[in-house]
Amino acid sequence: MAILEGFNFPASGIICVSLIREFIMGQLINWREESVMTNPTFQEGRQLRVSMLAVAVVLSRLVVTAEAAPPQVTFSKDVAPIFQAKCQECHQPNSIAPMSLITYQDARPWAKAIRERVITRQMPPWHIDRSVGVQRFKNDMSLTDEQVDSIVRWVDGGAPQGDPKDLPPPKPLVTDNEWKAVRDGYGPPDLIIKSPEYTMPAQHQDVWYRPMSDIPLTEPRWAKMVEIRPTNLKGRRIIHHSIAYLVLNNDPDAVNTGTANGPDRFRDGDDLVNRRPQLMEWAIGKGYDLFRPDTGKLILPGEKISWDQHIHAVGEEITAGSEIGIWLYKKGEEPKKRSYLVAFTGIRGGRYLDIPPNSLAQTEGFTVLKENALLENFQPHFHLRGKSMQVEAILPDGSSQIVSYIGNFNFNWMTNYIYTDDAAPVFPKGTVIHVSAWYDNTRANKNNPDPDQWVGYGDRTVDEMAHAWINVVYLSEEEYNALIAERKSKTSKETNAGN
Repeated sequence: MAILEGFNFPASGIICVSLIREFIMGQLINWREESVMTNPTFQEGRQLRVSMLAVAVVLSRLVVTAEAAPPQVTFSKDVAPIFQAKCQECHQPNSIAPMSLITYQDARPWAKAIRERVITRQMPPWHIDRSVGVQRFKNDMSLTDEQVDSIVRWVDGGAPQGDPKDLPPPKPLVTDNEWKAVRDGYGPPDLIIKSPEYTMPAQHQDVWYRPMSDIPLTEPRWAKMVEIRPTNLKGRRIIHHSIAYLVLNNDPDAVNTGTANGPDRFRDGDDLVNRRPQLMEWAIGKGYDLFRPDTGKLILPGEKISWDQHIHAVGEEITAGSEIGIWLYKKGEEPKKRSYLVAFTGIRGGRYLDIPPNSLAQTEGFTVLKENALLENFQPHFHLRGKSMQVEAILPDGSSQIVSYIGNFNFNWMTNYIYTDDAAPVFPKGTVIHVSAWYDNTRANKNNPDPDQWVGYGDRTVDEMAHAWINVVYLSEEEYNALIAERKSKTSKETNAGN
């Protein structure tokens, strides 16, 4: 392409085609004015004109492409604000994440790993399937499609730093064992109750620590939100789960009687596990339980908390316990409805589970709603071999609907998905909640400690279980019909507004 010799193209790759086009068209006009019959180099000129026209077309396309290319994505301007909003709560020095994402120097060595984790939506830990079931949540921490695209383009573009002047103002580092509800703007809890602490040796069998704690109340109070956390940051490494059961003081209505899934393993009860009143269940990576407006949990004077803490060794001696923060309704604003925490089983018969070595497995469980019910949230619970969980409602008329599905469960993040008030599903009595659970006992499961081992049901971390923790509010016929009518009216108005 000798025709291009002598042209200086800008480093950006954007070429000023107008000048080149003027030069080429001028030459073509001059050649056309010559007498073709008397020009002995007619064939040479013809070939040259064709070549110059081709060059003009190519250059025009280059300009269009260059002008259409999106601006470069940099860490300082585009990625750091995303990390601040969605990642740095955990990814900061001395926190639970394996690396910090505060500075460019922190993040750059991990660029390819970050790309893989956000594309697969493993991070941030929001694993709910985005194609089925309820899709509106109060505590959604997921990245938007645009944020994922920005991070991917940043990595694919060489992960440049950009101008440090474009960085957003730094956020204060978390230096204590913070409450997630405080981080989300709900203010400090009104009441904090701690369990005694336990010292776990570096090497030891799993321990179930079950102390008692008094509740310092002198009058009945209603909880509108609760959150359990380990008593210190290191405790997050050893405490797998912590349940705060209520030891009642003459409050029979606190006992859940609205579900049934058949006799228990001793064949002498009906869903006895879910009858025991609970303030909250916490597991690795979980935040808080926020009850919908005008619902909550009643706590009476003289009641106690019976803790159930599953503690496992991690190669370092650590002393920790659990504490529960309770956010109370103001006096005079007491709710009308109770919220009941129910573990909807994913295993028929309660505790019969058989996962052969180096294999996949599936189980399912069924729970009948004996009352009209509204489901407030979905929190899948497995151990190390858990892979996927689906909650389906089978209605009395035979129809069914998917409530929620998670296809890439991560044992390190027992995320609680809290439905928005207008999206929380509501079902008539007689509905069957069908929980399907899938397990991966192969080497493809990165959390699997030993795929050559048979796995059965059990409370140890190396055993397995499957249930969906869901807070349930029961509704009378009048309340149920009124809520259904209200939602239908709202849907109709939204539909008409959109036409």
